[in-house]
Amino acid sequence: MRKLFALIAFIGLGSLPCGALRAQTADDSLLRRQVGQMIVAGFRGYEAAGEVARDIRERGIGGVIYFDRDVPSGTNRRNIRSPQQLQKLSADLQTLARRSGHPPLFVAIDQEGGRVDRLKAAYGFPLSVSAAYLGRLNDPDTTRKWASLAAATCRRAGINVDFAPCIDVDVDPACPVIGALGRSFSSDTAIVAAQARIWIDALHDEGIFGSLKHFPGHGSSRTDSHIGLPDITRTWQRERELAPYRTLFAEGYADFVMVGHLLHRGVDADYPASLSRRWIEGVLRGELGYRGAVVTDDLNMGAIVDRYSLEKALELAINAGADMVIVGNNGKTYEPGLTARTIDLICTLVRRGRIPRERIEEACTRIAELKARLEQRRPACPEVI
Repeated sequence: MRKLFALIAFIGLGSLPCGALRAQTADDSLLRRQVGQMIVAGFRGYEAAGEVARDIRERGIGGVIYFDRDVPSGTNRRNIRSPQQLQKLSADLQTLARRSGHPPLFVAIDQEGGRVDRLKAAYGFPLSVSAAYLGRLNDPDTTRKWASLAAATCRRAGINVDFAPCIDVDVDPACPVIGALGRSFSSDTAIVAAQARIWIDALHDEGIFGSLKHFPGHGSSRTDSHIGLPDITRTWQRERELAPYRTLFAEGYADFVMVGHLLHRGVDADYPASLSRRWIEGVLRGELGYRGAVVTDDLNMGAIVDRYSLEKALELAINAGADMVIVGNNGKTYEPGLTARTIDLICTLVRRGRIPRERIEEACTRIAELKARLEQRRPACPEVI
């Protein structure tokens, strides 16, 4: 509890009476500190140096996300070279945050297994299997073995957030980004929920947060959201695709939910779920009763950048109820200084009244609560610096 109070005090919540805090909305340093915690940033490099080091030290970002492939250059030279290198990178980044007086970082990765496997055997990590393989077997002991291996591998690498499991129901096996890649456990919602629970428990056993994705369900889409905006209006099956979320929330799950870039005109004719208050506050929190943190899918994906400026996407996502935004900087182009620009844009939107300060405070409270839980768990890796 003391760590939660310390984290809340760091980001400026609870340190002043509410009225005094609102009177300080022009305090740039406080606002930037709060906004920085809402960013999960992608970066280039194998070491804790350069731009990412500045973003941690000077901007207090909330987290980083690792990739093995650098999409703009078309090479497998991004953040991951070997288990030893990655463990040192994670430890050094955390040390930077701590020595700069910031809360611990969320060190995140998409480690689902199978085709979405950042920690590849080619780099010296253990083999992995796909969700589809585990779902076909539907054997709890087998799933537990593979999930525990993935979780232990993440922990040794200093990763404390795995953007997994994928709980998209396999509505259409030809879906180019889910079914065709073996990322869904099953077309049976009960199997999806049961397999996901084993995965989440394995992550928790190693002190790692999970993230259910891609809300409200990507398994029926006919478009890859990395490339374009999927319209699921005619393919999404409400009760079926929300069923795993209902089950896991009823069991108390409250880490992260990643909201996908998915358009359903029957729920919100204007915006994809990741930018939609009707989806995040109306369905996810209102109808389903979710109480954990919400993170967007990467705002640098084609579904977003082809339709919205970064400024507009940030305004919509945060007002919709997103607590953290991923800016992976791993799309068509790499933009130096993207994290700094993202923070500047959000701060400007707050000062101009386009994002309420209360929305920033709400997000930061949830982030602080999660980080306090993180501090109560085993350290992800020892200090290396």
